[in-house]
Amino acid sequence: MEELSWQPLSREAAVLVSRVHRFSTDTILLADFSLPRRGERCAELGAGCGVLSLLWCLRASPACVWAVELQEDAAGLCRRSAERNGLSGTLRVLRADLRDGGALRAAFEPGSLDRMACNPPYQAAGTGDESQNESERLARHETACTFADVAAAARRFLRWGGKFCCCQRPERLPELLRCLSEAGLEPKRLRLVQQRPGKEPFLFLLEAVRGGRPGLRVEPVLFVEGGCGGWSEEMLKIYGEYKADHS
Repeated sequence: MEELSWQPLSREAAVLVSRVHRFSTDTILLADFSLPRRGERCAELGAGCGVLSLLWCLRASPACVWAVELQEDAAGLCRRSAERNGLSGTLRVLRADLRDGGALRAAFEPGSLDRMACNPPYQAAGTGDESQNESERLARHETACTFADVAAAARRFLRWGGKFCCCQRPERLPELLRCLSEAGLEPKRLRLVQQRPGKEPFLFLLEAVRGGRPGLRVEPVLFVEGGCGGWSEEMLKIYGEYKADHS
């Protein structure tokens, strides 16, 4: 049986993770970048153990958040974390394939959501070395769905003017911009993430709006490290009470 552990999100809150279903700094950054407004109806696609959904609930005041996850073991971790943190009334876990519109409609209607987000697999199908572990393969490679599938689900369930946020490696930026535009989700806000000045970006954060007008705003680079080493002031602010040694 796989060993599980509770990882802190603040002094009071924690998330249950496993060796396969865990999280990284990328997830924390995307949660901050995509933070909902009060009263919004939200969904996270491919939620894994549910860290982003948990942070939305803990740091904002959404009306409800659906954590949509294909793998039952990961969905189970998210359910237990929601219960432990007293969020079962706000955070609802849906074990479903995001390509299955019927399964998603059982939870929320098309055009009913204000905000959606996804930290998708970074490797396109057929690229890189695929893990022999099915759970790891699904999390890291586009074997269960493509980004075009993610964009189609976001378009179907976002209201007009609703926002979709994601993160990905910089080399895939042109592909994601194209997929979003073809799905009727206009890219509106982009932020690159670098380890330190002089290094190439290793991540981008992107927000698109359903039915938005053309026009992309590129925000200042987010630096992980500060000028004297250690984390930058902005990273420390984003992490808040969360400890850097768990990133």
